[in-house]
Amino acid sequence: MLSELSVRKRGVGMTEKIGRVVLDYSKYPGEDLYCDGEVEEELLHIVMDHSEAEYGQIIEERKSWPILYHLSPLRENIVEWIPMEADAKVLEVGSGCGAITGVLSRKAGSVTCVDLSKKRSLINAYRHRECDNIHIHVGNFKDIEPLLPDDYDYICLIGVFEYGQAYIGGNRPYEEFLSILRPHLSDSGRIIIAIENKYGLKYFAGCREDHLGTYFSGLEGYPEGGDARTFGRTGLEKIFKASGANKYHFYYPYPDYKFMTTLYSDEHLPEKGELSNNFRNFDRDRMLLFDETSTYDGILEEGLFSVFSNSYAVVLGRAFDTEYVKYSNDRAEEFRIKTQMDRISHGEPIVCKYPLTKAAREHVKGMSVAYEKLYRRYKGGRLKINRCKLLKDPAGSCYARFEFVEGVLLSRLMDDCLDRDDQEGFRKLFREYVERIGYREEEPVADFDTVFSNILVNNDKWTLIDYEWTFGKPIATKELAFRAIYCYLLEDDKRNKLDLDFILEELGITQEEAQTYREQELDFQRFVTGQRKSMAEMRELIGKRMMVPQKWIDKYQDSQMVNRVQIYENTGNGYEEEKSYFVTEAYQGENLIEMELSVPGNVQTLRIDPAMDSCVVKILEMNWNGEVLPLKGRRTLLINGSIAKPSEEDNSCYNPSLIFPSKDPNINISLEKLKKESDNTLYAKMEIVRIPSVMAQDLTDAAKKRYPFT
Repeated sequence: MLSELSVRKRGVGMTEKIGRVVLDYSKYPGEDLYCDGEVEEELLHIVMDHSEAEYGQIIEERKSWPILYHLSPLRENIVEWIPMEADAKVLEVGSGCGAITGVLSRKAGSVTCVDLSKKRSLINAYRHRECDNIHIHVGNFKDIEPLLPDDYDYICLIGVFEYGQAYIGGNRPYEEFLSILRPHLSDSGRIIIAIENKYGLKYFAGCREDHLGTYFSGLEGYPEGGDARTFGRTGLEKIFKASGANKYHFYYPYPDYKFMTTLYSDEHLPEKGELSNNFRNFDRDRMLLFDETSTYDGILEEGLFSVFSNSYAVVLGRAFDTEYVKYSNDRAEEFRIKTQMDRISHGEPIVCKYPLTKAAREHVKGMSVAYEKLYRRYKGGRLKINRCKLLKDPAGSCYARFEFVEGVLLSRLMDDCLDRDDQEGFRKLFREYVERIGYREEEPVADFDTVFSNILVNNDKWTLIDYEWTFGKPIATKELAFRAIYCYLLEDDKRNKLDLDFILEELGITQEEAQTYREQELDFQRFVTGQRKSMAEMRELIGKRMMVPQKWIDKYQDSQMVNRVQIYENTGNGYEEEKSYFVTEAYQGENLIEMELSVPGNVQTLRIDPAMDSCVVKILEMNWNGEVLPLKGRRTLLINGSIAKPSEEDNSCYNPSLIFPSKDPNINISLEKLKKESDNTLYAKMEIVRIPSVMAQDLTDAAKKRYPFT
């Protein structure tokens, strides 16, 4: 199949078709000047030989960051929310392997792609070969730009604007980039930019800079150079204004624009406790310098979220009505939906849930049925059900519209109680929650997802705003309440101060029942995801480390106190603590001791304490006045531990391993039979590993059983 892709003679107007997709090589320089190596060949074979429906399984099997990055359907979220007209014309600059080309093709009338790499453009073409509205220009943007028309409704720069220096060059490349693009817009056209925030909180917290892979390089102004440059909000605004783009609107993709699950705006910012999904970097190891969730809470209280958002999505041109979007498309196909809030002409917000696949249409339709059943169950009770109405879009697809409800999330009220250490206040809220959701418990309908974040509280009015997982059977109130607590705790570590014994006692749940409910929750999550791995599980599969420097600091401080060598000298009166001394430079790293001691001639016995903790010590070398010190059993060597293996009788020089279950290990060396001077030298080199005392005792017992006379 690859033989079809052989290099052809270049010429003006030269094109190639892959399926229905047209590739234009007229400005291709003849070689790819940018390449990610072998992974691009792997991607090409995947998209040639597999359908899009198989990508999920392939991502899990390959456990590779590039495969996840280029093929994950979550990449599309950053532009899926944009309300494009069916006949819209879109220009995608830097289309790469086509991560968002597909969704643009489904939403718009035509999509023109520009990319420097032929290999990446082939990947794009093969994965979308069934689309008849995609045209790909291969080559440098500056060479292709004069060929482009001037009536695009949207120009998309997704992860591209930061490379303005490489694309455009000059002293003002980013302003020039926009100035070149703007004439290609229609009168009402917009430019869409997605870019990392130079001052995103994740970079302060220990994530590496996305483009260079180094720590803090963006925060420090890119001292090492490189092609890419990201900006803070103010920096972007200066560029926009300098290019003549005076109308712009910021949106905030969370956790970032690459795998966005939620989109916020200045009109709808996140609330305290909402930003807990922060460990979504997959490409590199990272540090964890502080708790991002708690830090975000403080940032939100100070009104600084727009400064520290990890990424920006910016619309240059007229604003959209959309204020908030939440995607739930890391699920099985039949459950993939989005929740969107729009505001029309300064009126009351409109909240709707839309299916993202054909298979999910029935799931959305079921929400209207769920509303009717739950409304009948709770009529006369103290839990209101948010009104739902089923509507159709112009294409005939159903979506669910919900009434906009004012209030504070119950989860936030509970957080406030925990922040104040008001356990009684929390208990009062929890008891009221149980009483309200338990109304007419015997009815054959229940919302399995009556978690605290799905309930809005406005004085005495409690409203269930989301009931996506409603089942036509009774579910015990204690089961629903336990799940609510379980999910609440999983979302934020700081909630662990909650008294769980009270919860179990209040609900009358045994430990066995609690374990059953936990296992049931795992089964439910597998049901929702269709047995696919979550993004958190994918991070574990890819295997990048989360390093906590505080642990290193604690370990270092602990090592300073524990990794110390203390020397005692017995001149005939026993060992005296006040006359002992420490060899400060003995430790050569964590696991090696090397030292040379000056020993007076009147010392009869020398005691070496290799650490202040239980450990295993291997004597590598021990010399007395330049000659090997014979360590035969207990004739020369006495310890308060055990020897892993005794010496052979004819072996005058061996290197024993010593096991010390004590926190005060000591090695005693008898010097009485050795040739001595007035001043003597003892050289010692030992390997040491600290181990828990229980483990050391087990090793000691095993050694004594094997060698009972040592």
